[in-house]
Amino acid sequence: MIALQNLVKQYGDFTAVDGVTLDVQPGEIHGFLGPNGAGKTTTLRMIAGLLEPTSGRILVNGHDLATHPVEAKTSLGFIPDRPYIYEKLTAGEFLRFHGGLYGIEGDAVTERVHEMLDLFDLRRWEDELVESFSHGMKQRLVMSAAFLHRPRAVVVDEPMVGLDPRGARLIKDVFRKMSERGVAILMSTHTLEVAQELSDRITIINKSRIVAQGTVDEVLRLSGGEDDQLTSVFLRLTGGSGLQEIDELL
Repeated sequence: MIALQNLVKQYGDFTAVDGVTLDVQPGEIHGFLGPNGAGKTTTLRMIAGLLEPTSGRILVNGHDLATHPVEAKTSLGFIPDRPYIYEKLTAGEFLRFHGGLYGIEGDAVTERVHEMLDLFDLRRWEDELVESFSHGMKQRLVMSAAFLHRPRAVVVDEPMVGLDPRGARLIKDVFRKMSERGVAILMSTHTLEVAQELSDRITIINKSRIVAQGTVDEVLRLSGGEDDQLTSVFLRLTGGSGLQEIDELL
């Protein structure tokens, strides 16, 4: 479970996140959408403990991030938009290193590493240096690390970037499988088709504030029943140009 209560992040006179409140229940995939600069990545980095909020409250699986940061972070998996990997390690070494950070050692970490490599279709490259991996393989390795310690909540920023269709399908299947096991997933993405396909609920943020929130059907109803595609609603709520407006400009 992830719960944000009136979350604010300011940089001097600039407010990057302004009063964001949302919750992600166990087993829920929650799409977090918005244009560039809306405050999505800043929000996710605050949940991961990489940025300190100016005000507001963050709860991860019942643990207040401000007062019980170790407990909150231990139960959270984080997949950033620009993951950093030690490229001079093999895939297996990288995952064992990651497991050690969470106190998973010995036979337990070996077994779990193999489970994750199998799940993300990387087992055959266990002993290969990460520097030889494609971008998509590195992305899948980072996701393997995020799920390694069996988190009850996961925050993921742009999971499909750089993935080929086969890799994207694999990630969708993994997310569904994890949600079926009760993992709460907060997913930021610019791929609105993915958000519409996977999400149980959606939050749209624009100019630092939430402008829509609810199930996919509830958000789609904001179009007045005129469209069944999330893209049209998103453009309307975030001030993007529709095709008709573009035609007029041209």
